[in-house]
Amino acid sequence: MSLSDAPVRPAVPAAARDLLEARYGAAEAPAGILFNDTIAGLLSHRSVRAFSDRPLPEGLLETLVAAAQSAPSSSNLQTFSVVAIENPATKARLAEIAGGQKHVVEAPLVLVWLADLSRLEEIGRRADAPTEGLDFLETLLVGVIDAALAAQNALTALESLGLGGVYLGAFRNRPVEVAQLLGLPPNVLGVFGLAIGYPDPERPAEGKPRLAQRLVLHRERYDPALPQAALDHYETTLKTFQAGQKLPEVGWISAALTRVRGAPALSGRDRMRDFLAALGFGLR
Repeated sequence: MSLSDAPVRPAVPAAARDLLEARYGAAEAPAGILFNDTIAGLLSHRSVRAFSDRPLPEGLLETLVAAAQSAPSSSNLQTFSVVAIENPATKARLAEIAGGQKHVVEAPLVLVWLADLSRLEEIGRRADAPTEGLDFLETLLVGVIDAALAAQNALTALESLGLGGVYLGAFRNRPVEVAQLLGLPPNVLGVFGLAIGYPDPERPAEGKPRLAQRLVLHRERYDPALPQAALDHYETTLKTFQAGQKLPEVGWISAALTRVRGAPALSGRDRMRDFLAALGFGLR
């Protein structure tokens, strides 16, 4: 192929360039991407933990569930459900379970996304049909993936409407208590929550930088090289972001290694197998 025959990368609009540099840092921002309003919205994502008291619009919950149910589902099993929480007392209890995260209380709406195998179990019972496949780890993975895909669709939808949200993984610290609070039947796991509301303009959130693409994008085969220069750049970029947010400038590597150093760092999730057994999952 001659140089004249080589594909021409699209010019990156200024808006895209700004978003990419915020996400990756100037030195690692991709040289050219396709760009439209949907991609701009995805690149603009930020975790919102400060909400205004502005009421949510009518029809929002149904809109988000419709968006969620439009996500892919393995074999169309649709092994997820969602519990919508608006009651202040329930939110307060969920906040306690999550380690005192005040944005759980402040958010006008909290959605708890469930890996739900109980629905198929009940359908099998009514049809007098075997459902032994629900007892295998693979089926639970299907439910967790279904819940994650559905929730991300909902998050994209709510952000397109001018709202914000933040995922709440800490519900997995004490999943049996979450199940008791929400009345979950056996074979249902609260995978994570999503706190939703209008962002408070007085307490703005910013998009957090991510690893350079050359650390996560592999072409044809996995490349274990892990270029140190890209890691060093991310450390610098993230520390600059943390300084701007008045957060401790700890970077990424030390924080990530602290999070995976051992069982105590998992905040109770090291007992997940026991939790799942208590919730009725077979895990064969």
